[in-house]
Amino acid sequence: MNKKLWAKAALAAVAAAGVMMAAGCGGSDDKKAAASGDKQGPVMQKIKESGKIVVGTASGYPPYEFIDASKADKTVIGIDMEIAQALADKLGVKLEVQDMNFQSLLSSLTSGKVDIAISGINPTDERRKTMDFSDDYLPTEQMVLIRKADADKYKSLEDFYGKTIGVQKSTTQEALTKNEIKDAQIVGLAHVPEAVLELKHGKVDGVVVEGICGKQYLIYNDDLMFAEGIHFKNGTKNSAAALQKGNEDLLKVVNEVLKENTDNGNLKKWEEEYVQKSVDNAKM
Repeated sequence: MNKKLWAKAALAAVAAAGVMMAAGCGGSDDKKAAASGDKQGPVMQKIKESGKIVVGTASGYPPYEFIDASKADKTVIGIDMEIAQALADKLGVKLEVQDMNFQSLLSSLTSGKVDIAISGINPTDERRKTMDFSDDYLPTEQMVLIRKADADKYKSLEDFYGKTIGVQKSTTQEALTKNEIKDAQIVGLAHVPEAVLELKHGKVDGVVVEGICGKQYLIYNDDLMFAEGIHFKNGTKNSAAALQKGNEDLLKVVNEVLKENTDNGNLKKWEEEYVQKSVDNAKM
């Protein structure tokens, strides 16, 4: 081969190698981009690796979550547990429920002891500072439970000023009472049934509860009622599932589950089913 031909061949080889290197680099970048796009958040990664999703809740809040009295193993049932099961099914993993008081629930979420909290949680601005929330579901109004014997005493929110009010501790009902019932003496308890019992025994004058939850207690406590004509300024409450920040992939799936079960009517069906179930529970 003469020198000219050899030089041309050498240049062609260099050019070909350059094309191959460029193609190789491009392929690597494409793989990295694809991998980055498919990257799972830490909680989703944990769920997939363990084959289960750990859902934290706080029972004693029918029809959202309460203990099934017909079973000896203290199974937690309710609207939120149906949502949790639907989420586990969509992810293709097992469901594990950890029941605790509400005060411990949110700290268990932020510390990673549970993967998600589903417990009729109100997504307040303060809570959004430390956790993310799903889309809202089942909006309801806050009400005040009182004894029927005291019906004439409480005709407006002002009538509760300075009174002793029972609430579930660390909830939006507690915050609402502090903000809108002037000089209220607040008794914070771990579970709503305990607050209702305090009301029945005359130890508190009223109990601030979510309307949908309070209705359950009226069904099997004929000595109680909602105070009429009571309206909180910020009394509308939405529920949402709570997650650790930085888990957008899991949040997307939760929102899909909520939308699917709202659109197909399951949420309303579950509400009716567990309202009746909670009444049946009380008769056992």
